[in-house]
Amino acid sequence: MNTKTPIASQPAELLQALIRFDTTNPPGNEAACIAYIDRLLAGAGIETTILALDDNRPNLVARLKGAGTVPPFLLYGHADVVTTENQDWTHPPFAAEIVDGYIWGRGALDMKSGVAMMISALLRLKAEGVTPAGDIILAVVCDEENLGTYGAGYLVDQHAHLFEGVHYAIGEFGGFTLYIGGKKFYPIMVAEKQSCWMQARITGQGGHGSMPIRDGAMAKLADMLDKFNRRRLPVHITEPARMMIDGLSDGLGFPTGPILHQLLNPALTDRVLDLLGTQGQLFNALLHNTVSPTGLKASDKVNVIPGEITVDLDGRLLPGFSPEDMIREVHQLVGNQVDIEITDYSPGPGTVDMGFFDTLAAVLKEADPDGIPIPMLMPGVTDGRLFARLGIQTYGFTPMQLDPDFEFTRGIHAADERIPVEAVGFGAEMIYRALLHMA
Repeated sequence: MNTKTPIASQPAELLQALIRFDTTNPPGNEAACIAYIDRLLAGAGIETTILALDDNRPNLVARLKGAGTVPPFLLYGHADVVTTENQDWTHPPFAAEIVDGYIWGRGALDMKSGVAMMISALLRLKAEGVTPAGDIILAVVCDEENLGTYGAGYLVDQHAHLFEGVHYAIGEFGGFTLYIGGKKFYPIMVAEKQSCWMQARITGQGGHGSMPIRDGAMAKLADMLDKFNRRRLPVHITEPARMMIDGLSDGLGFPTGPILHQLLNPALTDRVLDLLGTQGQLFNALLHNTVSPTGLKASDKVNVIPGEITVDLDGRLLPGFSPEDMIREVHQLVGNQVDIEITDYSPGPGTVDMGFFDTLAAVLKEADPDGIPIPMLMPGVTDGRLFARLGIQTYGFTPMQLDPDFEFTRGIHAADERIPVEAVGFGAEMIYRALLHMA
């Protein structure tokens, strides 16, 4: 790293430094990474606090003092990353090499790039002597890639006073370029789905493998998996999805826009999704509660036909729906021969507050007049669900200008995760400009 240049003007090099800390969760071990960030911020004269439920899994909360004329504003991101086990990488996942204009490494997209953008913007404000109208708080947390128990969940439950008065926050993901129908959109996350994990229990006659059994637990399993594969749960049009599809339709214009808008007609939704093919995968998750079978336990011996099979199911609920809705819809799909149990449910944010959306949209529009900012419903979950307990509205805003052939969502958690060097600088600049609106 070039120590002669302030780190605030080197967001890409800052990202490289963050990637080189192996914070794979589990076990996490975010302490060294958090200590590095603490030294950067404290060295610049920014107030920092380290808080931890486990000393190896700390969280950092920093505060740039403002004039106090408006409520404080929160930036937050996570330092942990998912495993690289059983993945074939072209470049070492924790070396953060720059090759072909990209920074390669685990966390390049999710979400050490976002953390680097936020740190850079905050340090730049401090270096330029900018006094925002309200305090700006930065939280860098651990454990987002698991359940947030040691990270945002711990801060919200045990240290809520640090976020008193905060109405709006910037977190992951959003502001990246999305190309549809020859148009360039910038989706800004305003809502997210809810995690609803389940376990299915299937029973049937067991026995010796030499004596085949018809219609046993294995046959029932095959039937259940086939139904999940071929059919969808019912269509639901939520307000966040409506806002997103309205924005896309308006931006696309005739004839693509009106066709896409038919996704909001429940009688036609699934038919339009089928017509869209692979391009409809994103919208499918935004218009249905979804279930993905992810784990299976049956017989431990090859010559024993199991009398019981359990299947782990990753369920995702749309905003406003409950676990009871999920169980009812799953039974409607697969029948009552399968017992369904909720193993973990994490409620999502309630209503959407669009009060800061126009500011973020204006920042992107100023930087790229050809881009079209739109609200986005995220099919996954983030720490936004935890900060929502404090009444905080999160906007996913870690902006990235990407080439049309760069598949952003497919790079997350995958081998060869990478980000264009210039995209990191763009995101840092956009967050900085957004924060200037508070100056």
